[in-house]
Amino acid sequence: MRQAASTLDYRELARRRLPHFLFEYIDGGSYAEVTLKRNVDDLAAIALRQRILRDVSSLDLTTELFGQKLAMPVALAPIGLAGMSARRGEVQAARAAEKAGIPFCLSTVSACPLGEVARGTSAPFWFQLYMIRDRGFMRELLDQATAAGCNALVFTVDMPVPGSRYRDYRSGLAGASGMSGGLRRMWQAVQRPGWAWDVGVHGRPHQLGNVAPVLGKNTGLEDFFAWMRGNFDPTVSWRDLDFIRERWNGPLIIKGILDAEDARAAAEIGADGIVVSNHGGRQLDGVPSTAHALPAIADAVGDKLTVLADGGVRSGLDVVRMLALGAKGVLLGRAWTFALAARGEAGVSHMLKLVEAEMRVAMALTGCTSIDQITRDALVETTRR
Repeated sequence: MRQAASTLDYRELARRRLPHFLFEYIDGGSYAEVTLKRNVDDLAAIALRQRILRDVSSLDLTTELFGQKLAMPVALAPIGLAGMSARRGEVQAARAAEKAGIPFCLSTVSACPLGEVARGTSAPFWFQLYMIRDRGFMRELLDQATAAGCNALVFTVDMPVPGSRYRDYRSGLAGASGMSGGLRRMWQAVQRPGWAWDVGVHGRPHQLGNVAPVLGKNTGLEDFFAWMRGNFDPTVSWRDLDFIRERWNGPLIIKGILDAEDARAAAEIGADGIVVSNHGGRQLDGVPSTAHALPAIADAVGDKLTVLADGGVRSGLDVVRMLALGAKGVLLGRAWTFALAARGEAGVSHMLKLVEAEMRVAMALTGCTSIDQITRDALVETTRR
C-alpha cells in the first residue's frame, strides 16, 4: 500500500478503496461547493509570522478543554456514516483518538451505536446530537449518552434541513431508494473488493446504529437524506436549548455558528462552548469560510465560552492557523475519515501523528513553545482580522 505522508494522501487512498457513493459523500459539499473550496483556500491563505533565534527545543502541545487534559488541541469531529468507511469504523477511530490523547465525537447518524463505542474504548468520548422530531427518542439518546459515559454533548444547529448535495444524487446515495438504488450501490461496492470484504461482508450490521430502534425494518441507508428530511426538526429554535439543558448535565457545545450575533446568543443561554462551522461546506453554499468568520466570533465571545472551529483543516499547519485566528481547539473531519477508510485504526493513528509533527514544525518556526502562545501575534499583519 502506498505510504501516506499527508492527509491529502489519505484522501487518494480512500478514493481508491471506498465505493463511489461513500467517497463522494465524505468528499463533497452542497450545491457548487463554493464554501467547501473557500474553507480550504481561505485557511491556506493565512500567513504565519516566522520568527528566528528563539529557543524552541521544548514544545508543549497539551491543553485543556472542558476539564479534560488533551495531548494536543485537536478532536475528531462527528461524521455521519463514518463507520461504513471501515469495519465498525467509529470504534476504530475512537480507539485511535484515545491512544492519541484527544477526544472523539460520535455522530447521531453513526453506524456504530453509543453502547458499542463505549464497550470498544476505555476513555470517555463526546456525543453529537441533532434536533429530532420525536422528543421522547431524543430523551432516550441523551440517557444513552450519559450511560455510555460521554463527557460532552455537541448539539448541531445548522441542519434543520439537509443541504442539497449534488454529488450524493449523482452517486446514488440520495434520491435512489428501493431496489434500483440498492443495486446501484451494490455494483459500486463490488468494484471495491477490499472494502466489500472488510465492511460489506464482515462489517454488519449496516444501519444507523443510534436511531435503529425507530427505523423498524429500514436501516436508514436506503435513502439517507430522505430519512433526515423526515426526522430532523426544522422548527428548532433557541428555546429548544432548555430541553437539552434539562436532560444533560455535562458540557454543552453548540456546533454550526457562523455569525457573531448567534455566538453571543449561545453565550447568553449558557453554552460551555461553540464550534465555528459551516458543516464542512455541506449545508448552505456561498456562506463565509470558517477562517473568515472565526476572528470576529472569537473577539465577541472568546472570554465567555470555549471557541472551537472546523472546516478546511488539512494539516497540523492548518490547526495552528485556526488557533492563531482565535480557536481554542480544532475539529478534524474529512482527514480522519479518509485515514480510517484507507487503513482503519492504524490510519487514523498515523494521520494524528502527522498532524502533531506538522504542528510542532509550525510552532517552532513561529517561535511558539506552547499552545497558549499561538495568538494573532503569530500572524503576518496583513492576515490579522
